[in-house]
Amino acid sequence: MIAIVDCNNFYASCERLFNPRIKTRPVVVLSNNDGCVVARSEEAKALGIKMGEAAFAIEDMLEKNNVAVYSSNYTLYGSVSNRVMSTLSRYSPNMEIYSIDEAFLDFSGMKDLFGLAADIKRTIEQEVGIPVSVGVAPSKTLAKLANRFTKKHFRDIGVHVLDSPEKTIAALAATPVEDIWGVGAQYAALLHKHNMHTALDFSRASDDWVRKEMSVVGLRMLHELRGIPSIELQEEPPPKKGMGVSRSFGKLLTDKNDIREALASYMAICGERLRRQKSCAKLITIFLHTNNFRTQDKQYYRSINVQLPTATNSTKELIHYAMLGLDRIFKPGFNFKKVGVLAQDLVPEDQVQQNLFSEADLERDARLMKALDNINQHFSNKQLVRFAIQGNGTKWKLRQEKLSACFTTRVPEILKAKVGHV
Repeated sequence: MIAIVDCNNFYASCERLFNPRIKTRPVVVLSNNDGCVVARSEEAKALGIKMGEAAFAIEDMLEKNNVAVYSSNYTLYGSVSNRVMSTLSRYSPNMEIYSIDEAFLDFSGMKDLFGLAADIKRTIEQEVGIPVSVGVAPSKTLAKLANRFTKKHFRDIGVHVLDSPEKTIAALAATPVEDIWGVGAQYAALLHKHNMHTALDFSRASDDWVRKEMSVVGLRMLHELRGIPSIELQEEPPPKKGMGVSRSFGKLLTDKNDIREALASYMAICGERLRRQKSCAKLITIFLHTNNFRTQDKQYYRSINVQLPTATNSTKELIHYAMLGLDRIFKPGFNFKKVGVLAQDLVPEDQVQQNLFSEADLERDARLMKALDNINQHFSNKQLVRFAIQGNGTKWKLRQEKLSACFTTRVPEILKAKVGHV
């Protein structure tokens, strides 16, 4: 049996964790640059606030209903997620961290599955403070379906186990095909066209038809819905084939130096991610563009591929070649909205072919990057040690006007408890 543990309204729950005053208020969390809604508490959902809704379009409604509004605080959310995952790892030797707020656990051979799932829910809520829902079933897809069924029909309990044909059929019948894990809009339209509207309908389709119309991917989904495990747990995530970092500026930029600072900072993040995966990039793509929604502005979009002489994950080298790329595509006279970088053609760092004459430089760079990463990780702030070219971000930094404190990672922002005499 497989369990999936899903944190409820995760970003909103993280904000509530350190602010009891908003425990019963509607809460929404906004995207980068405070643009649109990316997370909602149940109270916010009840007000009709939709995912992706532009914040400026609902300002009056948010104020009228006393909604607590927050900028995305990824440092806080990542820290709380680590606490959740660390707690979950005590319950099974085999675990797949699926996303920042979800994890699969292998319950094979375990007894009293409902009691075990209930204990997980209780422990996470007591030790971390985040509400979770737990779905348990014979396959990963059915576990996801059980979790969804829990939220729809057993929210107060927060646990549902598909351990009988009757329970499985009920959950399948209550799930529209578009809500099946892995079924996108195209597959959903195909299934509706052939009068398959629920997961139960799909589970009864013939193998031959599914293989013909939906390939082996669809056949795998079909078997999973029938309780035949066809998607294995990935205890170690597969290496990424490319890594990108791009963000919109907090305001439109025209000065090349400001854009250089932003690109250098994004390249530094990319370099740290490459080193964490123990990969090196042979190619980087730099892109720069204006805001196409501002029809009153002149528009410009350019990208360039920069082939690196030697595959690398050195932030120093990556920034150097990123700047060469930016020099080629930058054009004055435009209001730029975003710059970004994509590291591609990744290879394991222990398979990089080194130039004999540069071997000493590469070793020195590796020691420098290791020292940089150690310092930044020790202080839970990946940008504590920076290259001068990264600047301080005052002109291009994301707009985060409603940012909460980093309660778990920055010493000055840790909550202080006052102890008085009774």
